[in-house]
This record gives sequence, structure tokens and C-alpha cells, in this order.
Amino acid sequence: MWNLELEPDSTLGLGIDAGGTQTRWALAEPDGRIVAEGQVAGLSALQMSSGSGRQAVYANFAMLAQAVLQHGRPSRVRAGLTGFGGDGEQLQRWLSELLQIRTRAITLSNDIEIAYLGSFAPGEGYLVYAGTGSIGAWIDEHHVFHRAGGRGVMLDDGGGGFWIAREALRLIWRNEDERPGAWQDSPMARAVFAHIGGEDWSQSRQFIYGQERGEVGKLALAVAATADTDPAAAAILHSAGEELARLGKALISRFGPRPVVLAGRASALHPIILQTMRAAMPADTDLTQAVGQAHYAAARIAAKENLPHQPD
Repeated sequence: MWNLELEPDSTLGLGIDAGGTQTRWALAEPDGRIVAEGQVAGLSALQMSSGSGRQAVYANFAMLAQAVLQHGRPSRVRAGLTGFGGDGEQLQRWLSELLQIRTRAITLSNDIEIAYLGSFAPGEGYLVYAGTGSIGAWIDEHHVFHRAGGRGVMLDDGGGGFWIAREALRLIWRNEDERPGAWQDSPMARAVFAHIGGEDWSQSRQFIYGQERGEVGKLALAVAATADTDPAAAAILHSAGEELARLGKALISRFGPRPVVLAGRASALHPIILQTMRAAMPADTDLTQAVGQAHYAAARIAAKENLPHQPD
């Protein structure tokens, strides 16, 4: 039963952009003004498949709600979560409990849908997004979601942060197979091992197989940091740009020419990625890069969706 004493005390919309690396939130007024924002650790809807994963998701939601409520109780929530497949009943209940608002005031979707609407109206263009993973997306005029890629880091997600990290570790350890100690001559390998905590294989093994995918994806920062001094790092980022171009070209070949926006934190790791993608796309492609503010877009969508509040 809805507690009348807990009716939203504002017209704020809460937007949540939950990715593998971090979860960002923002509060917006109906006029679109952002009044507060913050972040907590990354999370994925895929974590709901295990007990420890569910505990981690709930803990992150609890920290997020505590921070949000310092600024006011939102009237509606729009949340985009990586790995979300449509079954969000438990997630809605948790957010409802923690934020003390009605479950029907909470709308969940895939994080890429939110990111798309932050750049385009339905039908306008294509989004190529590179975060921990990667995907090409088009929401058509009938609000139908079309994808290229986005199959997960175990299968593909070429050009995303996890992919960049995996390519770096693969190259480093192949070089070690052929010439033990080669890592000492490689700026990328030294930076990678510094991030992991050591050069022993057991440490790399624990990192790549024992960490959440978002934590592995952060290793891409070390690769990008050495791209100007290590040709191997530059080559990996060049390949990442080609992988992301493939996603854009796939959508263009299926649905025709439209503007393309490249977004996501991994896409902004180094200029090589955008430069390579631009060179690999059809010459007449209108390609731009956007600094990802999907939590802003979600907050503004939520604020505009305010409905009269009736007790459940």
C-alpha cells in the first residue's frame, strides 16, 4: 500500500545510467535544468543472476538513493542499465523501497536506449557506443530498437574497454611466451602491470578472470595513456576504431545513410579511435563525437514524464 506521507515532495526527475565501470545519476527539473548529480560503483543487470551479484546491485542502489534523497525525493525515475533484458520487477521494487516512491513511477530500460535518446529523436541517426562493451543502435520512427553488435564481452564487443584491455593482455603475454622479460621494454606493458599490481602471470590471471567486466575495462586507460609512446598500444586503439566503424557501417548498409554519433567513455580514450573510425566510414558520413551524459538525458526524460500522483 502506498504511504500518502511519502508522496514525492518535488517535480524532480531522476535519471540513472548504470554501466559496468560506474553508475551515474542526475536530478532534473521539468524545464531540463540539472540540479544535482553524482556517481556510485558500476553495476549490471546481469549481476541479478547470482546471490552475490544481487547483493552488490542492492548496495549500489542504496548508496545512490541516499545521495539522491539529500536533494529531494524524485517524482519519476528513468534508469538505463547495461545488460537489461526486460525483467526488472525486483530492480523496480528495490528502487521504490529505497527512494520511497511508487513502482509505477520507475521506468527501466537498456542503457543504450537512454544514450540514444540523449543524441537523437527516434529515426534521426545511429549511435555507436563504446563503454565497457560496444554496440551500434538505431531506434526507428516506430520506436523499434535495432542493433549491431552488443553481444557481450565473451563473444565480441569489439572496440569497447574490455576488448581493449583483453587485446593488450593477449599481446603482452604472447610476447612473454617468445621473449620472457619483454614487458620491461614496453611502456604499455609496464603501465598495464602497474595497474594490475605486478608482472607475474598469476596476477594477470586473477585480474582478467576474477574481476567484474567493468573493472577489467578500466585497464583500457593504461593502454590509452601509453599510445603516444608505444606503437603496440596505438595499434590496439587503431583496431578499436576499426571495430567501432564496423558497427556504424553495418547499420548504414541495413537502413541507409544517416548521421552517426560516437559516444561512450572508451571512445574518448584517445583521438586515434575517432580518427580511425572516421577514416573507415563512408566518405559522406556525418560523424560526430558526443561526451556521454546519458544520466542527464534520462533525468530530463523522467522530469517530462511527471504524471498526477495518485495513491496505489
